[in-house]
Amino acid sequence: MKSETKIASLIGARPQFIKHAVLEPGLKKHFRHISIHSGQHYDEEMSSVFFDELGIDHPTYLLKPANGLHGSQTAQILIETEKILIREKPGMLIVYGDTNTTLAGALAASKLNIPIAHIEAGMRSFNRQMPEEINRVLTDHLSDLLFTSSEQSSIQLNEEGITSGVHICGDIMKDLTLLMKKKKGIQHKTANANKIYCTLHRPYNTDEPNRLKYILEQINNLNRNVIFPIHPRTKKMMSEYNLQENHFSNIDFIKPQSYINNLNYLNTCAALITDSGGMQKEAYFLKKKCITIRSETEWIETLNGNWNTLVFEDLSDLKHILEKPLGNWDDKLYGDGKAALKIVNEVKNYLIKI
Repeated sequence: MKSETKIASLIGARPQFIKHAVLEPGLKKHFRHISIHSGQHYDEEMSSVFFDELGIDHPTYLLKPANGLHGSQTAQILIETEKILIREKPGMLIVYGDTNTTLAGALAASKLNIPIAHIEAGMRSFNRQMPEEINRVLTDHLSDLLFTSSEQSSIQLNEEGITSGVHICGDIMKDLTLLMKKKKGIQHKTANANKIYCTLHRPYNTDEPNRLKYILEQINNLNRNVIFPIHPRTKKMMSEYNLQENHFSNIDFIKPQSYINNLNYLNTCAALITDSGGMQKEAYFLKKKCITIRSETEWIETLNGNWNTLVFEDLSDLKHILEKPLGNWDDKLYGDGKAALKIVNEVKNYLIKI
């Protein structure tokens, strides 16, 4: 029987749509559920396509696109989310990951004494220059329920003095990857050893012309063809810096992909080059070598056995890294694919007690 308790979920970026797609059915089954789309990713190819493809309910509230610098974007989302929380009076707010949307929701709920559940808690890059790191640290310290993807994340929370409400549930993105494989949404094709999949969108890789040019040149020099779904941010910066796509003959630039198409491209390529957090995990789940163009990663477990390699300053070693042999693959890493079920059960248990 469905509880009369109302649960609100706040989402606004691609990884959050994916995670929410797994959790939403359980929330709807057991609670009165409302969803708030912050508008953080408002591009058609970065937002609504995921709702349609993954069968997510269209949001109860869709906020106006929040542009501008991090502070103004976070503030806009906070202001509008606070109004909705006051109107709806949910028993809990669920936030995901590490975006400005996440922090804005946590701040709004905490000031209204609404319990907060943070999914993907405890992740740390230990790079405070990344806005995402600030978002996740602050959100963890505001949250009442903290759902971690691994034991290491729970240990990190403990080291920061957060011991109450912490639950190791596994990674919710693994739930959906396994579900897609089971439903054959992911095509079972032999990987093309001559194809590399690549995504790039982080400001420190895109917002300085020499840096972006250097990365594209190094990728273009690989002895394998590169498929590159180009993020709106990256496309905008390439245009501003006059980095024309036809100057990089070994890179096939394509439009941003839906969730399933993205997984299929990844699954049918030999390896991934990325600066995304979520795609590091998706590569591991699909047994693909990953090279991460960052100096650090929150997903440190993926570094074992050369499954993921960090490269940042000197990209001249990309060819060599792509040839490195892989170690053992751990099918238990980040859980058993039942993270969503564990989360819903813990939310139910928490709300019964208050």
